Amino acid sequence: MTSRPSRTTFRQRLDEMVTVLRDDIITGRRAAGDYLPSEVALAEQFQLSKNSVRKGLERLVEEKLIEKVPRVGNRIADPAASGTVLLRFGYYRSVIQEAALDQLIERFQQTHPHIRVELVPLPYENYPDAVSGYIGHDMLDVATVNYNDFRWLADEGRDELLEPLAPRPELYPFIADCFRHEGRLLGLPLIFSPVMLCYNRDHFLALDLPEPDSSWRWPDLMAAAERLGREPGTFGFYFHMLSNNRWPVFLLQSGGRFEPDGAGHVPVCGTKLMEGLRLTRELIDRQSAYPAYLSENDMDAERLFLQGKLSVIIATYFSLNHLKDAPFAFEVAPLPYLNEAKSLLLTIGLMVNRTSAAKEAALELVAYLLSYEAQLHIRQHTFSIPAHKKAAEWNGPEMFPRPSRFSMYREIIPTLRFFTELGLRSADLQDVCNALKLYWSRLEDEAAMCSRLEGLLADGAAR
Repeated sequence: MTSRPSRTTFRQRLDEMVTVLRDDIITGRRAAGDYLPSEVALAEQFQLSKNSVRKGLERLVEEKLIEKVPRVGNRIADPAASGTVLLRFGYYRSVIQEAALDQLIERFQQTHPHIRVELVPLPYENYPDAVSGYIGHDMLDVATVNYNDFRWLADEGRDELLEPLAPRPELYPFIADCFRHEGRLLGLPLIFSPVMLCYNRDHFLALDLPEPDSSWRWPDLMAAAERLGREPGTFGFYFHMLSNNRWPVFLLQSGGRFEPDGAGHVPVCGTKLMEGLRLTRELIDRQSAYPAYLSENDMDAERLFLQGKLSVIIATYFSLNHLKDAPFAFEVAPLPYLNEAKSLLLTIGLMVNRTSAAKEAALELVAYLLSYEAQLHIRQHTFSIPAHKKAAEWNGPEMFPRPSRFSMYREIIPTLRFFTELGLRSADLQDVCNALKLYWSRLEDEAAMCSRLEGLLADGAAR
């Protein structure tokens, strides 16, 4: 006798159909004026009865996403024709997972049926150029922006494209004003993370090694990595050195900064900065602990860690979202330190097009995404840290396992710094990284690297 599917199964399939269709419409994969597949085709695709399909389509009609055309089918509604405001939201693709953005937009639209949000994914490469171009041509109303890209927009005079926003006292004070430029608050933080260590706790337990803590210096990590790297198929410690969210950490910890003298010269040789640069090369040279040429981006390191091939990586709370299905226990710890206990602070925020025809709706969306309700959803459904202090520090039943030291970020807040503390502009970051590649590869000695780097920074200061 064949068992009949349960009511729960039907409900799950119905919810899946509605979610998929809604997401296709919101993201623009199905354009206004297009028709959905027939009810018969949808019933077959989602293994539902025609009656169930009709019930799901009624929900989309109520949300003003589709309209029924008698004897023809179900047409995707034109927001303008129905009096609905269309908001175009440009975003980093990673924010879908890091901030549960698609879920938040769905919840927003359920309570704001007069606003339709169209999600517009933007390329990581040249993101500030792309987002400013879209905003400048009124192709976006709202967009995500990280601190590095915001500083580029400000340095290049693109800040005039952005709407000044009102402060929100419920956000963590140390990041509340990070998108301020020349006295104007041009963005508000959505989520943030320090750069930190993430490690495979099982690897440490198997060798009876002490786990990293806030007292560790880099030699402590190197010694542990050497032990861990002796295990077959495992490297002790790894991170993507060329990432602009990684290598500046070592310069911050040196206690130095790039400062031009009265003649416009930016000294590097003989400064504290060299202590941080020497440390980066030492880490690369210790091949038993740090395998070179293993990654093209930060996510490569996370994938290798997830496969159990790496014991310790430099990570963020954002990257923990890619480790939810790890088959082992992982834990977090502060970065080891050099001269000073410092770490890089990463922030992703929201900004609004100053000339948007839908500015009121755009501000309404930003207010929702920064509300306690939405920020609590981020806290409960992701590893990312919401900018809303009360939501971030919520304490209740967790929906999935978290590292026991998940709240560690609260203890290291005094150590968190933006890259601008180094005296660099956003545009300088990649130039400096490119200048260091030959030094890291041992194709240049310190003197040659210093000379080239000092010349590059002097040219930048002159611009």
